[in-house]
Amino acid sequence: MGVLRPRSTSDLVAGLIFAGLGTAFAIGALGYDLGSLLEMGPGYVPFALGLVLAGLGVAIVVKAYVAPDPAPGEAPADARANDSAVEDAPVDDAPADGGAPSGRAASDADVLDPRPLAGIQWRPTVAVFAAVTFFAVTVDGLGLLLATFGTGLLAALARRGTGPVRALVIAAGLTLASWVIFVVLLQLRLALVGDWLGG
Repeated sequence: MGVLRPRSTSDLVAGLIFAGLGTAFAIGALGYDLGSLLEMGPGYVPFALGLVLAGLGVAIVVKAYVAPDPAPGEAPADARANDSAVEDAPVDDAPADGGAPSGRAASDADVLDPRPLAGIQWRPTVAVFAAVTFFAVTVDGLGLLLATFGTGLLAALARRGTGPVRALVIAAGLTLASWVIFVVLLQLRLALVGDWLGG
């Protein structure tokens, strides 16, 4: 039996980031009054969301070990099955121009990149990390509304092709939803305008 090691580097890195951020949020929320389920304090929801984010990160890390990506030079199971089917099928190696038969050249898709970080989608990873960091740094200074709006803008950059109008709509919708959920429905005592703006 081989040594169990993380072969899905992208899942491992993403899981560690989520677990670290969730733990940091949960620890930071302990500085506020948690209250109870029926009478939530200002730290209750951030604490709960931090635990959920940390738990999600742990699950992704486990997935990196339990369901690993193929190692360099090793094809996935479905790819091996397709290759077997191709090998069993009759193949005419003769070219259309009547020249000498030639073997099948390996395409770029058949060669796995041996670099350990090659499979990471850097754009969404950096954008989401920047969005969460921005909210954590500015929520006290800018307040809930502007911090959430800026977070929505940064998170919208995670997807390629998102135009400025769509990013503004996403940020505005996220800000409105946060205000309705946390301030109107849950009645949490959150500053809508932060200290930096004289709130």
